[in-house]
Amino acid sequence: MQLTIEKLIPGGQGIGTLEDSKKIFLWNALPDEIVADFETIKQKSHYLEGIATRIEQPSKHRIDPKDPCFLSTSPWQILDFSYELTEKRNLVIESLHQEHILIPEEVAVEPTKTDGREWLYRNKMEYALYWDHSSERIKLAFHNRGSHGKFPIDKSSIERSEIFQKAQSIVDELNNKHDEARRYQSLLLRTNQAGEVSGGLFENRKPHPAFKNLKDTILGQEYSYSPNGFFQINLPVYELALQEIAKHIKTDKVLDLYSGVGTIGLSVARDKELTLVESDGAAYKELVANCSDTNARPILAKSEDALEYIAPDLTVILDPPRAGCDKKLIEKLQVEVPEKLIYLSCNPSTQARDIKLLEGEYNIERIVPFDFFPRTPHIENLIVLRRKDSVL
Repeated sequence: MQLTIEKLIPGGQGIGTLEDSKKIFLWNALPDEIVADFETIKQKSHYLEGIATRIEQPSKHRIDPKDPCFLSTSPWQILDFSYELTEKRNLVIESLHQEHILIPEEVAVEPTKTDGREWLYRNKMEYALYWDHSSERIKLAFHNRGSHGKFPIDKSSIERSEIFQKAQSIVDELNNKHDEARRYQSLLLRTNQAGEVSGGLFENRKPHPAFKNLKDTILGQEYSYSPNGFFQINLPVYELALQEIAKHIKTDKVLDLYSGVGTIGLSVARDKELTLVESDGAAYKELVANCSDTNARPILAKSEDALEYIAPDLTVILDPPRAGCDKKLIEKLQVEVPEKLIYLSCNPSTQARDIKLLEGEYNIERIVPFDFFPRTPHIENLIVLRRKDSVL
């Protein structure tokens, strides 16, 4: 069997066509490669998913992965870094084209922004624990892609070194106590930019413990957050995105929806009349604390249930989950038509869907992808929309 890979798709796999015309999505496969063999991990009526196990003709962009566990954590370790950045930009363009969104020539899609750091960037990691029968010791592990099996590890190259060192020390302590891996659901650790590590073990059938909060400074502002709550994984690249967002805030009033602990709104619009909306109780508690020395107004609500705060004289910041914006929110934006929408997304496909619904009221002003998660197919994309009659 010989299978030619046509392109990379938004999920990160290479796509090819089998002899029976069925599509196959393969990990460990790059465009123009010829795959000689693969392992099937999911079989559906119209397509297969799998992992390429033998490459007959490799891509000129293929490199050797750093980690044996790369398919579990960062499956784009097989791409050279420059090609990764190019492909992420291409996937953003494809997502927009799939929704038939016309990209103005004067705007285009910017090259993918990066701080140049490919490795040791993640400030949070969650490990599985694995019982190694041969050594009779617990080892750190990740789950195999496409199965519930575990892949024991001795190294990992995407999280900051402080995290891996702490994880190893915790596992050493468990082994010294002759503990059992099956007692634990996982091990979660996070570090701040100063290298302080917080987090710990999650035991099976027990509530998750509360860990010591960490603090980090973003664009000169300090934020407190819980290690097991939501906080950005790659702060240096996040700051690049915030600096871009700040350029586009021209109104006196700003509404930050899906605000989390407030790091976008409070970093770029602290001096404005700022309202921040967050639905998660734990994140809202952190948001309130982060707003304590400002005039900002934190609101505990789902963004689609806080529609009364949307008005024409605003800049609205959107940073929704992967599912994108709720339909009720889009409809309210279409009615009120705020001056500017600044939409940061972790899923360019749902972002493009939402932008398509808004194109009657808005012009695209800027499109900038960011490489928040190097060596993975994950993309953060920023689109700035300006109301058609706006001069801001």
